[in-house]
Amino acid sequence: MTHAPVRCPWNLQDDLMIHYHDNEWGKPVRDSRALWEKLMLDGFQAGLSWRIVLKKREALRLAFCQFEPEKVAEFTEDDIEKLMNNADIIRSRSKITAVINNARVYLAMQQADEDFGEWIWTQIGGKAIQHVGRVPTKDALSERISKDLKKRGFKFVGPTIVYAWMEATGLINTHRPECFRRAQVAAEA
Repeated sequence: MTHAPVRCPWNLQDDLMIHYHDNEWGKPVRDSRALWEKLMLDGFQAGLSWRIVLKKREALRLAFCQFEPEKVAEFTEDDIEKLMNNADIIRSRSKITAVINNARVYLAMQQADEDFGEWIWTQIGGKAIQHVGRVPTKDALSERISKDLKKRGFKFVGPTIVYAWMEATGLINTHRPECFRRAQVAAEA
């Protein structure tokens, strides 16, 4: 008799969440553009469940040119209006304008020879943090990184969003000790 693998309990509501947990969540991401995309998606999550964002992720990618910062930075007021009328995405003007703003800030970092991926991994010493114990919604590190991102001009990057982003992109491994993914993610870090 084969037993189902033990997973973190937050993701057991349906196949979409289970697939995300088993294949993406917590996997270390070092690519700058992929890190930026995930931070933008976590911004869309504010006030919503991650499941909603996952269900709309492909539509968001399509609407935001696969989250290519060079293209998103060029969006105009007309583009914002089109997005506000797109029923397939999360239609929040403040979140939409934040993504456009954040594309410009991301590109400004690039133009200053500051790689977004290198920058964030440097913030944690280059190696994923293996968290043990109760998982907070934010901590001193996410507060510091949030403050730095905001100082640079990023929007929708509060400490709770930053902490969730750090978990999702493998900067912090918060898979439960009994979860089958914890050791896999730790090995990838």
